[in-house]
Amino acid sequence: MPSDYIIAPDPDDARLTRRVAGTDHTGAPAEIAVVEERPLTIFLNSREIVTAMTIGDHPEYLALGFLRNQGMLGDDEEVTGVDFDAELETVVVRTAHPTSHEEKLARKTRTSGCAVGTVFGDMMAGLEGKSLPAAELRSSWLYALARAINTTPSLYLAAGAIHGTVLCQEDRPLVYMEDVGRHNAVDKIAGWMLRKGVGAEDKILYTTGRLTSEMVIKTALMGIPALVSRSGFTAWGVEIARDVGLTLIGRLRGQRFVCLSGEERLIRDADPSTQPEEDRRHRRKGATDG
Repeated sequence: MPSDYIIAPDPDDARLTRRVAGTDHTGAPAEIAVVEERPLTIFLNSREIVTAMTIGDHPEYLALGFLRNQGMLGDDEEVTGVDFDAELETVVVRTAHPTSHEEKLARKTRTSGCAVGTVFGDMMAGLEGKSLPAAELRSSWLYALARAINTTPSLYLAAGAIHGTVLCQEDRPLVYMEDVGRHNAVDKIAGWMLRKGVGAEDKILYTTGRLTSEMVIKTALMGIPALVSRSGFTAWGVEIARDVGLTLIGRLRGQRFVCLSGEERLIRDADPSTQPEEDRRHRRKGATDG
C-alpha cells in the first residue's frame, strides 16, 4: 500500500481479478486479467434491502455507506453490528432500534451509473436546506492529487473496467476505493467515514467517473464541500451542485480543469504552465470515463 494512504487498492489481491484466455485483433492467443463481479445482499436488521453487484472488497463499508446515503441510517442511528457472511454473500447491518423503510423500498429510481445503481425514494430527500462547509480549495492541491492518484497502483491500471473514488484532505489522498460502479466506490468511502467517525467538512472527493446527479447528491449528503473528477459533467449534476453550494471541478487532466460550481471556494495558487502534462501511461480512459 502506498505509504500516504489509509486504504488503497490492492491489484495483487487474487480475489478481485481472474485470468481469462481469448484472442487478440490478429487472432493470436491472448490472456488478460479481468475484474471479478459478485453479488452482495444488504440487510438492515431483518429486512432485505438490495443486492448490489460489486468486486467484493470492503463489504461492510459498502453496506454501511449505501444505507447511509439512501437515508436509511440517520445521524442519530446507533449501529450495533455489521456482520458479513462470505459464504452467503450477505451483510447484515444491525441498529439499536427497529427501522421501517417500506415506502422507500416501494419507490426506486434507476440511475445512469455503470453497473446500474438504485436510489430509493425521492433522490433529493435530505438536500433541503443543506449547507456545505465554506472550506477553501486550492488549485495546487488539485494538481498534486491528480498526480498522486493517477500513478497509484490500482485495479484499473491492472485490469480496467472499474471506477475509483478517493477521499482527500488538502493535497493528500487518504482512502482510495474501486468498484464496478462509481456509486459503490462512493458508498464504501461513506461507510468508512461513518465507521471511523471521520468528519467531512475539510475533505475533497475525487472520482474517475462522470459528475452526474447521483454523484453530486451523494457527495452533498456526505457533507463534503468539493467534488473533483478527471471526467465530464451532466447538466443536472451541475444544477444540483449550484443549488447546494458544492464546488464542482471536472476535466482535471494535466494542466487543465473546469469549475462549474462553487468558484468562490477555489484559490488559484499554482501557475498551470508550470504543471507537467499528464503521462500517457497513467491516463485513465475507456471504462473510467463512463
